Amino acid sequence: MNNWPGRGLALLVAGTFFMENLDGTIIATAAPRMAASFGVPSPAISTTMTAYLITLAVGIPASGWLAGRFGTRAVFGSAIVIFTVASGLCALSTSLPMLIGMRVLQGLGGAMMVPVGRLAVLRTTDKRDLVRAIAYLTWPGLIAPVLAPALGGLVVAYASWRWIFVVNIPLGVIAGVLAARMVPSDRATDQSALDWLGFLLTGISMAGLVAGTQYVGDAHINWAAVSVALGIGLAAGVLAIWQLLRSPHPLMDLRTLRVRTYRVSTFGGSVFRAMITAVPFLLPLLFQDAFGWSPIRAGLVVVAVFVGNIGIKPFTTPLMRRFGFRGPLLASVAGTIASLVACGLITAHTPLWLILLVLCVSGVFRSTGFTAYNTIQFADIDRAEVRSANTLASTTQQLAAGLGVAAGALALRIGVPVAGTSGTGAYQVAFFILAACMLLCVVETLRLPPNAGDHVSRARPKLSSSDASR
Repeated sequence: MNNWPGRGLALLVAGTFFMENLDGTIIATAAPRMAASFGVPSPAISTTMTAYLITLAVGIPASGWLAGRFGTRAVFGSAIVIFTVASGLCALSTSLPMLIGMRVLQGLGGAMMVPVGRLAVLRTTDKRDLVRAIAYLTWPGLIAPVLAPALGGLVVAYASWRWIFVVNIPLGVIAGVLAARMVPSDRATDQSALDWLGFLLTGISMAGLVAGTQYVGDAHINWAAVSVALGIGLAAGVLAIWQLLRSPHPLMDLRTLRVRTYRVSTFGGSVFRAMITAVPFLLPLLFQDAFGWSPIRAGLVVVAVFVGNIGIKPFTTPLMRRFGFRGPLLASVAGTIASLVACGLITAHTPLWLILLVLCVSGVFRSTGFTAYNTIQFADIDRAEVRSANTLASTTQQLAAGLGVAAGALALRIGVPVAGTSGTGAYQVAFFILAACMLLCVVETLRLPPNAGDHVSRARPKLSSSDASR
């Protein structure tokens, strides 16, 4: 691994990915302090999270076109600058409307920063190094949602909430300097006009779906708002698909879904990501609301998932080198289902060491599954199709992450009448529902041929087009 030339760039992009993911969730813990600072109710702060996530969702589809039109290094560097400046302005915000506006600006930077950074890595990585590259790019998405409650709790307990954003400034400056040195200089390769209709329809669809899923997570659900948002999102999504299929220069080329490994990873991986994303949302609520733990204790216990993520990381690449993708994927899905069931069986009387063990083991399967899905997704994608495939993958991943929190909130609400209580029983039902949804991943993974992606994981000859496609 020491001889791999792309490690530095992959680590740089992973660092920016971590910043973007962390800022999407860390505010939840600091909401009461932020609300007191602005003189508004605590629930009002959730609009800053929604604004950030919606901006990410709307902006990501255009990232591929921007990279092709202006060059990967120029767009990636500009995105880091926008994200960093916006972070500083968030810290200086004197009112809630100002903070919301700066979060939108921050979301615009993040929408370009992560997808374009990953595109730079994919374009400069040989197929034989793809497993290692994706392993580096995967950990931020695993770690940030888990660390956010603990970091947010520590910041609120010992410093001002403004430090949540201030810490991004030195990190952003360092990332910007490194990007200028590490990202290869490339010329604009796409002079086609932006597919404005596709961008508009896709943006409306993503905004509606993300907003609707955010409303589901509210303490008091406004079902009318949820129905309108999701209805608009779904209708615009259907029209967006129609436009993307007929446009000569689509914002995202849906024809990449004809590649079997890409299609299975996109659909099955989205379900996996959504269900996994719900866990860091449910666990702190279980520990605080049902067990009566403090926010700091709850956040620190959830960090056990992070320990599992990191602990298995040195072994994920050798596992795929040895067993390919299909076996580790099935094992990861099965292990995740088992860990979700185990989380549902946790009670206030469960020994702390056993809770930590369950969460640590769940982190192991999360890490292995994410790395396998994200790697095989690009195993059979030709270099000429990487840009469009990366844009579509980033868009679906962002949507899946938003759907995950909504899925957790909805499962919990279903659990209350089923269990007859809002206590531990409701959370038990919620985790069992998530485990049942994960069975869809088993079905998708079983559709893969046993040798899927072997040319990437084991450096074997590439599958024929008939094997890789429908």
